[in-house]
Amino acid sequence: MEAEPRALTAEERRRLLLYQEAEITEYHIYGRLARMLKAPENKSVLEQIAADELRHYHRWREYTGQEVQPNRLKIWWYTLVSRVLGFTFGIKLMERGEGGAQDNYTSFGAALPEAETIAREESEHEEALIAMLDEERLRYTGSIVLGLNDALVELTGALAGLTLALQNTRLIAMTGAITGIAAALSMAASEYLSTKSEETTKNPLRAALYTGFAYVGTVLVLILPYLVLTNYYVCLALTLAAAILIIGFFNYYVSVAKDMPFKSRFLEMAGLSLGVAALSFIIGFVMRAVFGIEV
Repeated sequence: MEAEPRALTAEERRRLLLYQEAEITEYHIYGRLARMLKAPENKSVLEQIAADELRHYHRWREYTGQEVQPNRLKIWWYTLVSRVLGFTFGIKLMERGEGGAQDNYTSFGAALPEAETIAREESEHEEALIAMLDEERLRYTGSIVLGLNDALVELTGALAGLTLALQNTRLIAMTGAITGIAAALSMAASEYLSTKSEETTKNPLRAALYTGFAYVGTVLVLILPYLVLTNYYVCLALTLAAAILIIGFFNYYVSVAKDMPFKSRFLEMAGLSLGVAALSFIIGFVMRAVFGIEV
């Protein structure tokens, strides 16, 4: 026999209105994302989750007796994030915020006997999402990591060595660009052959393109300071800062979209890039002194 729900306190009602707003907001977000997708299996799961969110909203409304408007800013934001960075990242980012609500639902106790049921349904949402997510850019994360990591390690090291050896920003930029683009083509070709030889569902050409574009994009960002500034030490500092930002952004993206640890991966990639840059800077100093080069 179900327990009779007690009356809500003013604080509980206030909190419930916030959850009610979250449910109707997420209903609109999931609905929009479903309309964005072409794959019918992904679309149907998102439509079902949207329907569940709307049902939860109506259930909370029975307790509060009040209509609540969705948060238009959140709808706009998560839709934009999903369009730019992929629906997997957008959904996972939103579900991270929803995790706190699941825990808070159970705190209502006797006031809302069915709160635990709704919390369980929210947890099932995440499981359904994990099962349905099949986004091309995430299937090729390994290829992107290969291009990014190789460009960050090789080019930060090369630019650090060239900075002290050449001491001319335009010359450093030109040399770095030639080195980087040649390396990008080489890495793309290697990824094509590697993927083709593996038993995988990945398309070798797409894997090569993801690797190549990730490499070239990183090269362009890293040499940009040398194209617009004249102080080569400032350029090197900005290049290293840009490398850290790229590492931070990409690892955060992967940590959200693929539920992987952020800190350890970030520290590992940053440590490799900065370590190679420091060693290359020393090598550039030694080479300049040994060969007596003055540019």
